[in-house]
Amino acid sequence: MQWIIGASGAILVSGAAYWKRSLSLSGMLAAIAMGTIYFGAGNAFWFGILLMFFITSSLLSKLRHDNKAELEKTYAKTGRRDAGQVFANGGLGMLLVLLYAIYPLELWIFGFIGVMATVTSDTWATEIGTLSRKPPRSVLTGKVLQAGASGGVSLPGTLAAAAGGLLIGASSWLLMALSGMSGHALWLLSLAGLLGGLAGAFADSILGATVQRMNRCAVCGREVEGEQHCGKPAVYGRGWHWMSNDAVNAVSSILGGGVALLVNILG
Repeated sequence: MQWIIGASGAILVSGAAYWKRSLSLSGMLAAIAMGTIYFGAGNAFWFGILLMFFITSSLLSKLRHDNKAELEKTYAKTGRRDAGQVFANGGLGMLLVLLYAIYPLELWIFGFIGVMATVTSDTWATEIGTLSRKPPRSVLTGKVLQAGASGGVSLPGTLAAAAGGLLIGASSWLLMALSGMSGHALWLLSLAGLLGGLAGAFADSILGATVQRMNRCAVCGREVEGEQHCGKPAVYGRGWHWMSNDAVNAVSSILGGGVALLVNILG
């Protein structure tokens, strides 16, 4: 019955997201499979955190500002998530759900909180940071960058990242109580989400500024994540060839999960 409930909920939410154009067809199918596993192998705690990330991030992606359409042309992926983005953001969390189902340990829970806090913080930072009236600065040098540039950070984006991570941590406390899981202090879960999310979001920026594969537009010369810009194929610019945006998300999530685990150990 739990698997049926999970599948039903996943179909409902993913179908609505597809209708609202937050997910592509492949993204919807991936989200259905992922949501089913989150609830079927887990419970409302795991599924609820996934929903918290997905719903808030989808809502923020709909925020409009003057240069958003132009900025999205530089990204490898846009606001309509495909299967690759779905698994990059939730795949590691799904693995932790399965690990907990097979061998329930506290470390899987805190690793999961850190992973989901990272993807939430990173998405919130991107969506809110691009609204800033001031240009971002390089996370490494402090140099002013173009809006949307990889490796750029801003004060609004950083505050949004902190808020996203804190939301995941605090929501974990409530969802664990509702799911009948062994209780943890609100402050500890909130701190794990906050620090895990910030660590993962900053790791994403650092990787973006150093080793992420970036291309260069053959027309305007702008550095972009995507394979095309200005209607022409972009050429390789820098970074490791295999370090795509999805790979950066995955590595950052692992680091954020590790920081949340450390918070639990030290707390």
